[in-house]
Amino acid sequence: MFRKFQDFIQKESLTSAVALSSDSDSASSVTTKVSTKYIVLAIVVSFSGGALAWVIAQFLSGVSALLIAILLGALWRNMAPVSKRLSQSVAFSSKKILRTGIILLGFQLSLSAITDLGVGVVLVVVASVAGTFFFTVWVGQLMGISFAQRLLIASGFSICGAAAVAATEGVTKGKEEEVATAIALVVLFGTLMIPTMPFLGGLFGLNDETLGLWIGASTHEVAQVVASGGAVSSAALAVAVTVKLARVVTLAPIIAGISFYMRRRGLEAGASTSPLVPLFVVGFLAAMFIRTMGILPETFLSVAQVVQTLLLAAAMFGLGLGVHIPSLFKVGAKPVVLGLAATVVIMVISFFGIQLVGL
Repeated sequence: MFRKFQDFIQKESLTSAVALSSDSDSASSVTTKVSTKYIVLAIVVSFSGGALAWVIAQFLSGVSALLIAILLGALWRNMAPVSKRLSQSVAFSSKKILRTGIILLGFQLSLSAITDLGVGVVLVVVASVAGTFFFTVWVGQLMGISFAQRLLIASGFSICGAAAVAATEGVTKGKEEEVATAIALVVLFGTLMIPTMPFLGGLFGLNDETLGLWIGASTHEVAQVVASGGAVSSAALAVAVTVKLARVVTLAPIIAGISFYMRRRGLEAGASTSPLVPLFVVGFLAAMFIRTMGILPETFLSVAQVVQTLLLAAAMFGLGLGVHIPSLFKVGAKPVVLGLAATVVIMVISFFGIQLVGL
């Protein structure tokens, strides 16, 4: 079966080459046809990988389907042959899938739940996200790290991990290796935080609710927040997840801000006629406001959550398919040091923020 799949890839690549050597009109027609085939194939491949990751995640408590999907894609990329045209088509389709998933993510966020946290908690969240983001971008510049790489790491560590990295990639000119590096760092340091945060909470004598707040305001991935908060208590878990979702809300203004900055500097990833605020950000905000209105039935929200996870997992699988491990070793130690610094900073800002507001 796998051999037949390889034969199909090779046959389609040959067809594309013949098309390019033909006259212009004929080449355009055939190339379009081949591209369409590969886009369809790319969508099937991405969703198959995302679905497999989702199934695996059901049996691994505290492990995100998104992270599993990235790993599966990377394993395929580095252990089996992948057609260049298929890889390019997956990269193209994954961006569309990702943006749809981010829109559906808005249905999981209610502004009322976030405002119920109180002004103090909201201020801690804003300070943690903004402080970590700008600190990471600034220190990364001092270290000589590329602008795109700094933005990717800053977004992932300050907002919501892999999903934020992928969303940022959509408005920057980040290379595949830079995106993969940012996600790998999120996985590395976020995983280390799972046992570290409960340990530090006990060391500092924090009660469960306060520790849950600290975990939610500092830990990178939602799944990592669930694992760390759940290791403390159900009370800590409830607070941690709610605070983490408050950080996810900041995804919209930050991505819009990056897009605006890139446009002003002439560095935008898309065409100059693209919207100032990415349409998927508008969709994300619209979905969040609709959820806040309380007019959606629980059945819809449950289905939307599963579909959203599958979409993001499919996008992450496509992202993983572009990860070439030998290329990652060329990145060097600087991004790792920056990731460590960003992790320490968000832990420090959120901790002292909690102490200052008396939570």
